[in-house]
Amino acid sequence: MPPHQDQNLTSPAAAPLPGTGNSRGKEPEHRPAGLASPTDAERAGHTEQPRRVEQPTYAEQPGHGEQPGYADRNAADYDRWFSKPGVTGATVNTLARLAGAGPVLELGIGTGRVALPLAGRGLDVHGIERSGAMIRQLRAKPGGDRIAITQGDFADVPVPVPGRFSLVYAAGGTFLELPDREAKQRCLAAVAARLAPGGVFAVDAHVPEALAVAAASGVPETVSATDDHLILCHRLIDPSTQTYHSHYLVHEAHRTHHFRVRFHYVSPGELDLLAEQAGLRLVRRQGGWEDAPFTRTSTYHVSVYAHN
Repeated sequence: MPPHQDQNLTSPAAAPLPGTGNSRGKEPEHRPAGLASPTDAERAGHTEQPRRVEQPTYAEQPGHGEQPGYADRNAADYDRWFSKPGVTGATVNTLARLAGAGPVLELGIGTGRVALPLAGRGLDVHGIERSGAMIRQLRAKPGGDRIAITQGDFADVPVPVPGRFSLVYAAGGTFLELPDREAKQRCLAAVAARLAPGGVFAVDAHVPEALAVAAASGVPETVSATDDHLILCHRLIDPSTQTYHSHYLVHEAHRTHHFRVRFHYVSPGELDLLAEQAGLRLVRRQGGWEDAPFTRTSTYHVSVYAHN
């Protein structure tokens, strides 16, 4: 799961649309998917064989971005740096309403920021996570031993358990950690195959125009500021590849730490098209997890899809 993506970027009015110069014509946190995860390592090469993890072991491997093993190196600090109780609470409330009786599946479960509160509401929660260090952090928390976890790349939704889910979700921009359009298309098709009748897929992401405005301002976003640390984020957008890099600077009393995470962004319209090609249709879109309406000034969106 990426560092949590801030949903309150500058208004996108009059901003150039990232990615309009490519053939797709449309258009990422968090992994900080959109997107897309605070971020899990970018998941590259889909050769790793998933396995059910009870007491996970892990050999560090490169992810999708420029910094191999990012999630493993930062797992111990993830919750301290990027926990946002208000946003997490709104996310859990919305997902619980969508889940019905369950079971549910999280793509990029990370340290369990969202999954554990959902499980605490009596839902049967499953997760996919590539980083062994993130899994160990989750397992060490109260209730962490009761969540079924598959260690692997979520692009193919490699869950070994039979049956289907009432809800599959990717929160905190995690879905945009998938490196390209093809990986997203494959993931959506796999999600569609694992949704129960009446089930839904929920995903969040930045609106690309808002990313362009924020990046053009040159002003870094303050992700977190406490008595013991300050975290700033600056995003660099490359419309030619439809990607952006989130550069995080973490300043603490004993160190200053820099890392970056790569995302491949898509516009809401392109996401709808990819979902349609996977057999899914948009049933709801809002401007954040707090149920704000999605309007022309929205900088973030939460989109919910169901079977056609």
